Amino acid sequence: MREIVLDTETTGLDPLRGDRLVEIGCVEIFNRMPTGQTFHVYINPERDMPQEAFAVHGLSAEFLSTKPLFAEVVDEFLEFIADAPLVIHNASFDIGFINAELGKIARQPIPRDRLVDTLLLARRKHPGVSNRLDDLCSRYAIDNSRRTKHGALLDAELLAEVYIDLIGARQSQLILAEAAPSRSSRPGDAPRRQRETPLVARVTDADRIAHREFVATLGDKPIWNEYFGEA
Repeated sequence: MREIVLDTETTGLDPLRGDRLVEIGCVEIFNRMPTGQTFHVYINPERDMPQEAFAVHGLSAEFLSTKPLFAEVVDEFLEFIADAPLVIHNASFDIGFINAELGKIARQPIPRDRLVDTLLLARRKHPGVSNRLDDLCSRYAIDNSRRTKHGALLDAELLAEVYIDLIGARQSQLILAEAAPSRSSRPGDAPRRQRETPLVARVTDADRIAHREFVATLGDKPIWNEYFGEA
């Protein structure tokens, strides 16, 4: 299943009072594994940057003044997220800003039934404690040392790691990996039979070349590169 982990940065806390979107970061995951595909853009909010917001993300009005308007990047953004579920920490905040921007240009809002709110998941799993992104990174031993300020793409990358741990997907993968080699050693299990002569590989050199060419189209950091390195 394809999911998009998403984060934003803004000029403030309330789009109904004139605050605007200034950054969007998205990370694609497939079957609970990051694919290396990302979307990232800075946006000109056409207004000043309050000092309180600047202290959080470090994006100045001068820096953002040369960036595209939301209307200029919206098609690329919507194409990237497509119809995938959106994994967001405190989803009502981010989707409120995104839908406000969509409304300004007469585009359809993103329905809330597409949202997976990791803050709500964390509160159910870890009640009575703080569940900010930094807290969750510490809880799951995820390195967030680069997070000296908030940044939409970095925060989306960290949230993708948190989400995989939060729903137990990483643990499930480890359990399956550890259990697979030991199945034949269980009491009552028949020993595995080994072929005297291994089957001839059906993957040709041409197949391998075609696969590498396909992987090269997946972006800068597709997970397949890790397997190529081992090969």
